[in-house]
Amino acid sequence: MNASFLFVDEVDVAGKTVIVRLDLNVPVKDGVITDDTRLQRVLAGLVALRGAGAAIVILTHFGRPKGKVMPDFSIAPIAAALAALLGCEVAVEADLTGDAGRAAVARLGPGDVVMMENLRFYPGEEANDPEFAASLSRLGDIYVGDAFSCAHRAHASVEALPRQMGMVCAGRSMGAELEALEAALSAPKRPVAAVVGGAKASTKLQILENLVTRVDAIILGGGMANTFLLAQGHAVGASLVEADMVEMAGRIIAGARANGCRLILPTDALVAREFAAHAPNRVTSVEAIAADEMILDVGPQSIAAVTAFLESCATLVWNGPMGAFEIPPFDTGTNAVARAVAVHTDSGKMLSVAGGGDTMSALANAGVSDQFSYVSTAGGAFLEWLEGKTLPGVEALRQAG
Repeated sequence: MNASFLFVDEVDVAGKTVIVRLDLNVPVKDGVITDDTRLQRVLAGLVALRGAGAAIVILTHFGRPKGKVMPDFSIAPIAAALAALLGCEVAVEADLTGDAGRAAVARLGPGDVVMMENLRFYPGEEANDPEFAASLSRLGDIYVGDAFSCAHRAHASVEALPRQMGMVCAGRSMGAELEALEAALSAPKRPVAAVVGGAKASTKLQILENLVTRVDAIILGGGMANTFLLAQGHAVGASLVEADMVEMAGRIIAGARANGCRLILPTDALVAREFAAHAPNRVTSVEAIAADEMILDVGPQSIAAVTAFLESCATLVWNGPMGAFEIPPFDTGTNAVARAVAVHTDSGKMLSVAGGGDTMSALANAGVSDQFSYVSTAGGAFLEWLEGKTLPGVEALRQAG
């Protein structure tokens, strides 16, 4: 793991007040959390801090209240859910910057937990205001960054605050993410490949431009593959395509060739005349798609080629599905490739790292979410990492020297 980071398990937190920045921006309906994945991810780290004798001050945001106090965006339901998981009281404190907040923190004993109210009730949070960050810094002795999914945002609690604290470290969840990402792209075992899919090539342009210089092969799928097929001269019928991106696709193809990166495109497809579950469909070569047909998935020949290629890969990064995985039978390609990756990961032959909202859903649909080496819950931060960008929330945790 990168030696320039201090990790929370290396720090003596006994008797200290620890500010833990988490991303608990979870889906809530009628006051009930509908998906507690993000809570589960950070639970072990919080349990360890409590066991080590730390008093814990949790900072998180929830929704988009845009700098105003809005009761609908209170973190109270999240605190209640976390209390049930931890088996202890998690008080909610509304005053982040004043005397009442500091008094609430002063009352904490070892193992006690308080969750400060929604950071985004304060305009200084999204403005990365150093004065707001200074107020937050008075709430504790040690800063633990454990919100990789916010690391691409230069917000006060993510970027300015750790720079004002005497001691900063990466939390367990953040540490696992950094370890997985470093192993996948910074220092990967080769050959290393990437699966890049999804609807539009335009949203993945910077990802592709970075990856062609970093990986040995890119497997293209989903609607974005159609744009590359069009760039190669194939007629794609009524398929989702970005005709204005054809020139860009040509540049990516040339860049891949120049960097020795193999681009793997579908050679056959599952096509239909309507976008609907179990719509009448047929398998055809990409050279014989009718004008009124849509490519909705890769075909069996393409699946066989990709799964055979994966046999030789030591590392795989995945972002985006191979087809319209939401509707059967057009989830066939994504499911088959995901299950092949899972088999190689289980056998120890492959390190597999995946991320992005659609990707998480696609892997869950394939039943393999728990069989990848690491599945990132971060959306934007994971994508910006794939683009090769510097993440403010990661850099703020990096140790000088």
